[in-house]
Amino acid sequence: MSDPRTIEVVAPNLKRRLSGVTATVVRLIPVQARMVGIVATGPGLPPDVPHIPLARAAALPRDRWRVWHARRNTEMALGLVLRHVLRRRYRLLFTSAAQRRHTGFTRWLIRRQDALIATSPQAASFLERPATVILHGVDTAVFRPAPDRAALRRDLGLDADAVLVGCFGRVRAQKGVDLLVRAAIRVFPRHPRAQLILTGRITPDNRAFADALIAEAAAAGLGDRIRFLGEIPWDQVVRHYQALDLFAAPARWEGFGLTPLEAMACGVPVVASRVGAYETLVRDGETGTLIARDDLPALAAALDRWLSDDAARARAGQAARAHVAAHHAIEGEARAITAVYRGLLA
Repeated sequence: MSDPRTIEVVAPNLKRRLSGVTATVVRLIPVQARMVGIVATGPGLPPDVPHIPLARAAALPRDRWRVWHARRNTEMALGLVLRHVLRRRYRLLFTSAAQRRHTGFTRWLIRRQDALIATSPQAASFLERPATVILHGVDTAVFRPAPDRAALRRDLGLDADAVLVGCFGRVRAQKGVDLLVRAAIRVFPRHPRAQLILTGRITPDNRAFADALIAEAAAAGLGDRIRFLGEIPWDQVVRHYQALDLFAAPARWEGFGLTPLEAMACGVPVVASRVGAYETLVRDGETGTLIARDDLPALAAALDRWLSDDAARARAGQAARAHVAAHHAIEGEARAITAVYRGLLA
């Protein structure tokens, strides 16, 4: 998008590595670009996402108002610099997923925004200002069941005959990865076909945490059935979702948490803890199972139940796909956010 006259919204992404926020920007903007003149800015964005350099975002003409849509503190702060120091004509919008009391600096930044979006009613309750609640959605054309799951698994180097459980996201205690590994150690001896794969970055401060879990799995004789695959490219993450029979999201806390939606869109039932927006996304007993936070016995019982019943998993996977398509498609999220842009630009 080279003509500045067509740019109505700039969505910064000031983080090079893949994160939940970056994933939101990457998946939303191509859809929003069909509805509004939007570009991203910042490092590490894939070529199919419309974007401009940061320097250009800071030098857009002052002939009209545009929206600066921030999702991080650094992006809110930069928006203030652009408007009040460089005198760019930006309306400031912030989306918050956090379900906790914000720091003093974050509250100061939030008070200076022109409008707020929260990704859940819980997140809105911590903003101390009115916010539009817009739940995340997923692109059901990208996240969809594999036409041939066995062939896909062979292509990915996975066991075509396994009952495959997955957990995707950064490997750390917040995500409940330790709970899941220990639940698998309890349950897998009764289910010889069961395997667990975990994808996601292991940061240096979590290396010892991950190594200890790998050692626990090996000591239980399950080192070949509980595997940490590390960080993988985004397109490969989608293919790994499609290869699963069951997804687990036993997080101890979460802002919103997109992974259950992404898995369900691929026709995969989900076991999730009652944190973030998971209670809103997962229909207990229909598209998966909800368990209490930090409840290892409940997690093990849920895994045991789903691993024991191939037909129930298949039915729940079909229900999960239908539920996401009906209630959480990304087009609805994009339209709702675009309506907020239109209000700011009116």
